[in-house]
Amino acid sequence: MTIPPAVAAARALVADLVSRGVQDMVLAPGSRSAPLAYAAAEAAGAGRITLHVRVDERDASFLALGLAKGAGPDTTPVAVVTTSGTAVANLHPAVLEASHTGLPLVLLTADRPHELRGTGASQTTDQVGIFGSAVRFAADLPAPGEREAADDFRDLRHVTARAVSAALGDRSGHPGPVHLNLAYRDPLAPTQPLPGLPAAPEGYPRPQPPLVVPTTPQHLGSPALPGDPAHTVVVAGDGAGPDARRLAETQGWPLFAEPSSGATGGPNAVPGYRALLTNDALAGGIEQVVVLGHPTLSRPVQRLLARPDVTVTVVAPGARPWPDAARNAAVVLPGLAPAWFEEAAEASGDFLARWHAAGEHAARVLAEETSDDAVLGGPTALAVARAVAAVLGPEDLLVVGSSNPVRDLELVLGLDGPGPAVLANRGLAGIDGTVSTSLGVALAAARRGLRTRALLGDLTFLHDVGGLLRGPDEPPVDLEIVVVNDDGGSIFATLEHGELAETGSAAGAAFERVFGTPHGATLAQLCAGYGVDHQLVKDVPTLRHALQAPSRGVQVIEVRVPRADRLATTRALTARIAALA
Repeated sequence: MTIPPAVAAARALVADLVSRGVQDMVLAPGSRSAPLAYAAAEAAGAGRITLHVRVDERDASFLALGLAKGAGPDTTPVAVVTTSGTAVANLHPAVLEASHTGLPLVLLTADRPHELRGTGASQTTDQVGIFGSAVRFAADLPAPGEREAADDFRDLRHVTARAVSAALGDRSGHPGPVHLNLAYRDPLAPTQPLPGLPAAPEGYPRPQPPLVVPTTPQHLGSPALPGDPAHTVVVAGDGAGPDARRLAETQGWPLFAEPSSGATGGPNAVPGYRALLTNDALAGGIEQVVVLGHPTLSRPVQRLLARPDVTVTVVAPGARPWPDAARNAAVVLPGLAPAWFEEAAEASGDFLARWHAAGEHAARVLAEETSDDAVLGGPTALAVARAVAAVLGPEDLLVVGSSNPVRDLELVLGLDGPGPAVLANRGLAGIDGTVSTSLGVALAAARRGLRTRALLGDLTFLHDVGGLLRGPDEPPVDLEIVVVNDDGGSIFATLEHGELAETGSAAGAAFERVFGTPHGATLAQLCAGYGVDHQLVKDVPTLRHALQAPSRGVQVIEVRVPRADRLATTRALTARIAALA
């Protein structure tokens, strides 16, 4: 039986990706990508992969990003399949996020054969290099069929091996997305029924041996730190990992940990640290900062890292760019030396004790501000974040949206216990694709026995509400999405734009329309249209009850909070925390 070259090549590609560890493929339907669609469906039918189908390419790519993020430390590359044209461009936001976060995506974009490019053929544009420096590897593969199939397959596997290795960061230590642009000629569909594919792996073409051998990371960081170890703090940004907490506790240093750092909690963690950093008398005692991960949440932290009197040491494993927005780093190290985890005799108990006392003060203020008595008149965004964090435990994953939700969570996480593990799209800190990311995390986390919730703002939810669209044949997923609805973008009220609005100037008068962006959307009706359960809760105890109740499928829990006084309440809270006794 003769199989069209495009169909045969797509089958070989999917088979090779499976043999190299790909477990999930996310497909957005299209015509030019039909060979890949048939191959993916065939592999899924044989039990070799889990196939996810989304009609929107942007949702598909963020779902893939969530699958990679939710898989934990043993993540494998997740493949994304699109047709040609604007479909490819819709992947770009998730590709950028994956690049900055270091998540392995394999982008399989179908294209017209070379003779149709530049001719005005339908859905044809220049897809080569479309993602620029955001991908770790890119290749433009010619349409199969001009040579012997064996030669096509051999070259295809060679490229696939390089792509998967680059996605995993085998040589660089810097994983991320890769792009294979795949030209296909008609016919794009099987001309007759394909032979059945055995369920056993032997039914797939055998891959060539790996082309690269992963290098062993060499952690060459010197145990001797510049500056005064007695006045050092650890800043743990997104993805810092548990070593940041362990380092702080071993050395006796205060820990400033963002929610998605993976380093929150413990005796050295300082609640409310971003507000405490506005106290010059307290913050002025800091002489050195050790930075792990990617800190992005707090302007006070960025001001600390920019201070000329502070020595900044950045720990940046692998070949990924190191975070240094202030361009003030004195030392950049590839890893933590074992000697750093030996107790330091130079650590100052007085310095840590002062920050510990300040953190206890901040925790008391935050607990009072978010108590049930304090929000009897109606929930606040901060009280909602605390309720979510308090209900969830170590068996849970919480995906938190950018803007205010992640900042609110930063203030209250740990007030009522260790809380859940937190994930967020902090590579570029955008709101794009967060619903789809959360669904991907939920699918992957369920395989690890973990339950997933999401805490999102209303604009973040509305920006990706299409992510709720799932076909009836898609894998089941359990996800509760808590939407803090203040009818607009309250994050801007806490920035300079909100201060300008208070001046009564012409620029300030435009605030509500161009920054506040009230929408008046009825979330219940949107959810109903997507066949998703919706519940409006009006107080914090009801929210806690809803989160503790058993649930199945995708559910949206909406909590309406005020936006008008966000700037004033933020200022007042910061002042209370910073006003140490």
